[in-house]
Amino acid sequence: MSEQTPADPTDLSELADLTELAHQMLDLARLGHVERLLAYVDAGVPVDLTDAQGNTLLMLGAYHGHAGVVAGLAERGADVDALNDRGQSPLAGAVFKDEQEVVAALLAAGADPEAGTPTARETAAMFGRTL
Repeated sequence: MSEQTPADPTDLSELADLTELAHQMLDLARLGHVERLLAYVDAGVPVDLTDAQGNTLLMLGAYHGHAGVVAGLAERGADVDALNDRGQSPLAGAVFKDEQEVVAALLAAGADPEAGTPTARETAAMFGRTL
């Protein structure tokens, strides 16, 4: 049985590869490439992967109007109420953008209309919309 040699801490190529993969996953969520994104999640990409601003894959999918991304990630255990660094929830973002299919998918997945600042209810009231 052979022992594995520990990774060279000065070799950052593996880290660069992981960073590139993370950027690709975030782009897949933004662009709504449901099947590809979910295949990566099923293969081990963290379902709650976040960008530098604390936006999860689900948040990016929600904000960009991709109900399929939202539903698929929620089915795989994504936190539907994860707040980004600005305290915003995916549901409030979807209400702000008037993405009704995304709002419906988030509510069906149990999203809390009172999460975040402003909350989804407050956002809806601000724009004369209902949840």
